[in-house]
Amino acid sequence: MKKFVSILMTLILTLSLATCAVAEPLADVAALKGPTAMGMVKMMNDDAGANWNFSIAAAADEIAPKLIQGELDIAAVPANLAATLYNKTQGKVQVLAINTLGVLYIIENGETVQSVADLKGRTIYSAGQGATPEYALNYILKENGIDPVNDVNIIFSKEHTECLNAVLNDENAVALLPQPFVTTAMSKAPGVRIALDLNQLWADVQEGKENQSALLTGVVVARTEFVENNPEAVNAFMDAYASSVLFANENVDETAALIGAYEIVPEAVAKAALPYCCIVMIEGEEMAEKLSGYLQVLFDQNPASVGGAMPNEDFYFQR
Repeated sequence: MKKFVSILMTLILTLSLATCAVAEPLADVAALKGPTAMGMVKMMNDDAGANWNFSIAAAADEIAPKLIQGELDIAAVPANLAATLYNKTQGKVQVLAINTLGVLYIIENGETVQSVADLKGRTIYSAGQGATPEYALNYILKENGIDPVNDVNIIFSKEHTECLNAVLNDENAVALLPQPFVTTAMSKAPGVRIALDLNQLWADVQEGKENQSALLTGVVVARTEFVENNPEAVNAFMDAYASSVLFANENVDETAALIGAYEIVPEAVAKAALPYCCIVMIEGEEMAEKLSGYLQVLFDQNPASVGGAMPNEDFYFQR
């Protein structure tokens, strides 16, 4: 009898282990190469696929269709894309949190630009026509009394490297570039420096405004159906992600090593760029206030940039 019980217990334990081994992850999660994925790497490494099935994409158009079709549950995407997806799916996408503030910087090869006023009459190269870089730059210029059409010469390029080359070859030129490319550019061209931080410039023009906003880059979104059906999983994800973001900001060397290991950007670039990537975890009412204000700035310039309409309150997840 004892032998039978022992065999039975062994069989039960084996079946239990087998069940655990094939357990489905709580969610399929995707992020983009760059700052929107950097804050997630500690979570990715610690979890090792146990609860979350992570993937890294090179471009947002790889993520959007999968999210719409239900192949992804949670994703880190550009902030304005989140609004576009919400409008396109009639509210089937929600924002869980802001995960990256602005990562845009004005760089120059010299010391001539100390304030926004110094941009008047200059040539500004930028990659990002019809996207956040254009709208953010126009907003900052206008709020500082500079006409983007008549007071500066904005030239849009398809590649960041073209902008950098222009700065190196034209003493009147500056460039608007994102991290971590700024760090890469500075390592290749020692004379290039960060002249202006658009995060700070945006914050400066917000002073005194009734509804405060912030310059944003990325947010974490989820399918509304997934959120409604899996509240415990969503809360577990957000708690784990918050811890991962905290680790990224407090442990740059270890985070940079993980970023390199996941081939998001090279470790050396990540180490230098992390302090400028503005990785955060902002949720709740603060998230709704900052994000809605940012989207309003884009909408006022071009409604299509946020999907044609400002999202309703149900766009902003509250737990």
